[in-house]
Amino acid sequence: MLKKLFACALLSLPLLAPAQKKDKNAVKAASSITVEDLKKHLYVIAGKEMEGRNTPSPGLEKAADYIEAHFKSLGLTPGNNGSYRQYYPLYRDSMVSASLKINGTALEPNKDFQAQASNYAASMRFSEVVFAGYGISDGDKRDDYRDLKVGGKLVLILDGTPADYKPAQSGFSSPASSFGKINAAMNKGVAGLLIINTSFPRRAMNTASNWSLNGYKAAQAPFTFSISAEAAGKILGEDAKTLVDKIKSGTLAYKSYPAEIDMEYARTTKTSKAGNVIGVLEGTDLKDEYVFITAHYDHLGMRDTVIYYGADDDGSGTTGVLEIAEAFVKAKQAGHGPRRTIVFMTVSGEEKGLWGSGYYNNHPLFPQDKTTVDLNIDMIGRSDASRKQGDSTNYVYVVGDDKISSDLKPISETVNKLYSKMELDYKFNDPKDPNRIYFRSDHYNFAQKGIPIIFYYDGMLGADYHRPTDTPDKIQYELFAKRARLIFHTAWEMANRDALLKRDIKLEIPSRGF
Repeated sequence: MLKKLFACALLSLPLLAPAQKKDKNAVKAASSITVEDLKKHLYVIAGKEMEGRNTPSPGLEKAADYIEAHFKSLGLTPGNNGSYRQYYPLYRDSMVSASLKINGTALEPNKDFQAQASNYAASMRFSEVVFAGYGISDGDKRDDYRDLKVGGKLVLILDGTPADYKPAQSGFSSPASSFGKINAAMNKGVAGLLIINTSFPRRAMNTASNWSLNGYKAAQAPFTFSISAEAAGKILGEDAKTLVDKIKSGTLAYKSYPAEIDMEYARTTKTSKAGNVIGVLEGTDLKDEYVFITAHYDHLGMRDTVIYYGADDDGSGTTGVLEIAEAFVKAKQAGHGPRRTIVFMTVSGEEKGLWGSGYYNNHPLFPQDKTTVDLNIDMIGRSDASRKQGDSTNYVYVVGDDKISSDLKPISETVNKLYSKMELDYKFNDPKDPNRIYFRSDHYNFAQKGIPIIFYYDGMLGADYHRPTDTPDKIQYELFAKRARLIFHTAWEMANRDALLKRDIKLEIPSRGF
């Protein structure tokens, strides 16, 4: 009986970890990932001609053309029904005109009011205004709308935060931020919102909003205007003279004020598009299962005439995908192609909010239940200046290998010990890490769909992060090549193992992403 159990245990070992012997075919293929090739590609992708690869922009399209040409030269199959591109639509609204009247008196733009650039085109008239203090709604901590009936009404609120209130979250996500207040008003069913602001008169506003995926919304935010304290006085009457003091003392009732308000906003909408570039290497006996290798090829574009090159962020990841693809193709040409199909995907719009990967995962081209893993590469060309321990010339941050699948870490660590012997740093796996790196790159959109992921990252660039000084000459190419080879070997193992990766760890999705 003991002998039989021992034999069964031996048979199960290959299921628990990769073979403990180097695959000479993998080693040979990985050797094609060279410093010279990485440098050649990166100086193009992060070159002047690409103009920082903003989403959308002509420079981004040039970068996509370069990536597609490389995929074609390798003989990769187009990933989207005969096309290497998966495009998604973008929308940009621009204000044509805006007007605001109080009791028949027209207010002056920029002196008395400004309209929210994201407003929809509309004309509204109200006979009363509900004053709701600071307009903060923060669970049990504070709710300025308590006992107020504001559904379908025009509401007046103050900008800023009361001295006796500390929001549960800070920054953009704070209930006291402009976004938080507008969101609260929308949740309360408010039709129109006037925000009293002390910063008038103002410079003329930018009449164009940012590009967005949200051309069609499930719900519209309230029709929103910012107004001066003087303009608010035309609504509040005598209460306006002691408004702040009464709020501080708690003696000002949140109530309705009679007033005739005319609000108008006209806009025009431009449309554009951006795309993901997808090349496919078909597998053999497991070709209906997929390994994804991803990176974002966009960056910040130009500001005035200054180019934000984005060499490490994420020219390095993009270049890594190109070289890893070439290594897999050479292996297949030598008769050692992967069992699973490899999908090489460079995405756009990451810097805008993970647009491209989000669009792909909401419009997948390959079955997500058959996608065994996404290996995402975002910045692998330099060293973290803030990293004080270990060897800064021989490490990589590995993020997400402790989530979704218990297979990830054993495979990752075994492959590393066998082929690369790098320091795998798990600093950013800590859910308490204030940088929240796990939620800030394209792998997260795969993880939300239950797909196991590993994210490879080099850390904080210090003064060069999102600056024009992130240039190709600062890349540590030997370290870059070593990291790319590690990712190749990890992908090789996952593409050739017998079973799909388990999905046995529940992903805890926070209330806010990145």
